[in-house]
Amino acid sequence: MSDAPFWKRKTLGELSRDEWESLCDGCGKCCLVKLQDPDTDEIAYTDVSCQLLDGASCRCKDYPNRKKRVPDCVVLSPKVVADLSWMPSTCAYRLVREGRDLAWWHPLVSGDPNTVHEAGISVRGRVISETLVEDAELPDHVVDWSA
Repeated sequence: MSDAPFWKRKTLGELSRDEWESLCDGCGKCCLVKLQDPDTDEIAYTDVSCQLLDGASCRCKDYPNRKKRVPDCVVLSPKVVADLSWMPSTCAYRLVREGRDLAWWHPLVSGDPNTVHEAGISVRGRVISETLVEDAELPDHVVDWSA
């Protein structure tokens, strides 16, 4: 049996539910509202978050019921992640799918769930809820720190 951590030994599809959930670094970037250019398909991230994202903890306020409460929520799975071009470059799901290693700040590497925040990777303290922003205002909220 290999001493390598599970994310180096397994594909996303081979992960147990607990392994899958632990792979999430808690950055909150996937919960940001994104804009897609209809001509180029280019994705722009905003500092506007899903109404269920807790901007301090960077976790969903109602994770078990997120799809019911926010119908356009994308529930991540190995199959879905393979088709998402907008996943942040720092996302562990993306990194593992691409055969790359996790960053030093990832909680599975550091052993500390706060390193994602300390490293400035998360959206902590940088987002506003979508309930406070009109759709027409979204272009004014495009940011370059989230991809």
